[in-house]
Amino acid sequence: MAHPQTEVPGQAADFMPLEGWDHVELFVGNAKQAAYWYEHALGFSRAAYAGPETGVRDRASYVLDQGEIRFVLTTALREAHEISHHVARHGDSVKDIALRVPDATEAYRQAVQRGARSVAEPHWVEDEHGGVGLASIATYGDVVHTFVERHEYVGVYLPGYEPIDAPRDPGVGLLAVDHCVGNVELGRMNHWVAFYEQVFGMTEMLHFTDEEISTEYSALMSKVLSDGQGKIKFPINEPAEGKRKSQIEEYLDFHGGPGVQHVAMTTDSIVRTVEELTARGVRFLNTPGAYYDDVADRVGAIEEDYADLARLGILADRDDDGYLLQIFTKTAQDRPTLFFEVIERHGARGFGDGNFKALFEAIEREQAARGNL
Repeated sequence: MAHPQTEVPGQAADFMPLEGWDHVELFVGNAKQAAYWYEHALGFSRAAYAGPETGVRDRASYVLDQGEIRFVLTTALREAHEISHHVARHGDSVKDIALRVPDATEAYRQAVQRGARSVAEPHWVEDEHGGVGLASIATYGDVVHTFVERHEYVGVYLPGYEPIDAPRDPGVGLLAVDHCVGNVELGRMNHWVAFYEQVFGMTEMLHFTDEEISTEYSALMSKVLSDGQGKIKFPINEPAEGKRKSQIEEYLDFHGGPGVQHVAMTTDSIVRTVEELTARGVRFLNTPGAYYDDVADRVGAIEEDYADLARLGILADRDDDGYLLQIFTKTAQDRPTLFFEVIERHGARGFGDGNFKALFEAIEREQAARGNL
């Protein structure tokens, strides 16, 4: 059972108000081809571009959106570039979890004085559509958080990016980012929990022990941080001792250190979304048929048909506030690192802890197929 933490109303987000997710930027080996996959597989639309044609000489970036989700795919144009080095070490991976704030300068000042390492000092970028305030700090591994202040900007994304006039994909029903999960080394989870508590004023909302997230062979521990409004949620995982290599250890090995394990995206109709994603070729982790033998008894009445969940491999769970439905893709690249989650919440605030064993065993089957268990 998860261990919910006591929250003090108004304690979080006093000095660090977060308005929401701004964008998630991935450094990739070939942004043009990656963008094609995110568009045609996940249903995103190409909204903006920056590259040599727009005066940017060292990189190319494609801005994709769907609902309130914005992904930026960036690739370097030459070998001797920090992005090339990043991709060589980590593969295609999340570099920047950017957060929208009312004042980027103040957010940066508060973060740095509370111990965050500076990556980019506050600066203002402008074009004919207005201006945007930006500043960045480091978090686990090579991941950064950029603070984005964009109240005075009416352009498509950021100054320097040109809008793309092209037919938009109707999408698959993905609405918003729900949470971003980080994997860190053994013994470092509590360090990064303290970081988010101290630097962002976040609170620990859930704690999962290695006894709760384990199989016969391996285990992990996890804690979930949330801002005061519950808009921004950061689960942080670390491996635990087990008979064999855990999924977190496999990630750390192939990613070359800590990083973002998965990005969860919400939908209001997971059955339709998963049907559409499957038709587009997206592959999901397999759920054994036995999982559905008792799921209705465990979760109770839901609006959806359990037969549809079983047909599509969708997991269900319930907490004190309601229920949720979720499913996880297989890894989105050849390295067994980044993957995605689709989640539909009906009041539930948790993360499907009733499904952890089924999820963990599904990932272990993938590990075994790769020879990494």
